[in-house]
Amino acid sequence: MGSVRAPEGSAGGGGPVRLSRNRDYNILWTGQLFSELGSEITFVSFPLLILAMSGSPLDMGLVSSVLATAHMVANVPAGVVADRWDRKKVMLLCHGARALAMGSVAVALLMGVYSFPHILLVAAVEGFLSSVFQPAEQAALPQVVPESQLPLAIARNTARPFIATLLGPALAGFLFALHHTAPFGADAIMLAASFVTLLFLRLPRQAATAGSPRARVTGSGVAEGFRWVAGHRVIRMTLVWMGLSNLVFGALVIIVLAMTGEGVSPGEVGLTMACIGAGGLLGALSAARLHAALPPFLFIVGFPLVAAVMTALMAVVPSGILLGVLLGGAAFLAPVANTTVLTYQLTVTPDHLRGRLSGIAGLFSGGAAALGPMVGGLLMTAGGSTAVLVCAAGLALVAAGTVLSPTLRRFPAP
Repeated sequence: MGSVRAPEGSAGGGGPVRLSRNRDYNILWTGQLFSELGSEITFVSFPLLILAMSGSPLDMGLVSSVLATAHMVANVPAGVVADRWDRKKVMLLCHGARALAMGSVAVALLMGVYSFPHILLVAAVEGFLSSVFQPAEQAALPQVVPESQLPLAIARNTARPFIATLLGPALAGFLFALHHTAPFGADAIMLAASFVTLLFLRLPRQAATAGSPRARVTGSGVAEGFRWVAGHRVIRMTLVWMGLSNLVFGALVIIVLAMTGEGVSPGEVGLTMACIGAGGLLGALSAARLHAALPPFLFIVGFPLVAAVMTALMAVVPSGILLGVLLGGAAFLAPVANTTVLTYQLTVTPDHLRGRLSGIAGLFSGGAAALGPMVGGLLMTAGGSTAVLVCAAGLALVAAGTVLSPTLRRFPAP
């Protein structure tokens, strides 16, 4: 097996180059942004298309379920793929296939052909391959960014989902209003452009490459990843923390959406939901400075604690934009806490296991995010004020558990 080259961001003579001048980091960042933006556009465009073509709520629900299920199913095996295969080729395959799938929808609609089974198939491809792309991109990050710059790189990466959340739904609605084919064509073009950009990505050789005996033996890959996570106390506890936080926050978003939708204009509903993206984006932009100035434990306990206070206030404010402002405030520390956790995870995880760690983390957070809306819907049967107070109590319990856990209380700085 060949030696593993230092990250491209490590300058040969002096210190590391600035992230803004690290071409490979910028290619990775842009590729994942297009992936997430495409997912947001697709998530909105498919229901709009079905509504226009058949108006079937059952079809809308089925497509959304296929997207979510394919995304969940892919998480863990995607981590093995990211560790066993060439990560650049994995990312190229994902974006190339997704571009072709979305392009097929645009072409079919231009030809006046609409087929629901075709939409289901494309939804499955989109959900599966978008999930496969993420562990490969995340595992490749320490290959192109020096360890000293990982906190800053991860902080910038945490801004991407919030940018996609802010732009994606509005862009999908605007493009769909122009023409039914427009959002799918735009998605295909973005993914194709990202595919071309990724061709110029330079990744150092992985610790386990396609030519090594270890890479060819994939049967025990998933079990190996779970064994490593189970044997690492800090990472094990952070996965539990992530899962519980996402579960409660996912329920809270649905509750706020339901409360806002009662007697409020659609425009105000959209503005209220945009506050999540705004709050998270502001937090992501502040993450690097806060991460450098304060101990990591403060962010791990601070996010659920601040979110609990903001959530409790939602029980006494009127429906509408004020709920969104409080929700944005609750989301502010989420990217800061995520930066803390992800920096530690990527720093201590061996290169040949980073993809599997990302897949397992996606399973925990994705599963919790999928259950959250169901929990929120059940809680709403007791009334909006009661539901948000239950969520506030849940977030307070997460904060209390963080303080009481010796492992999280002594969370190490990377």
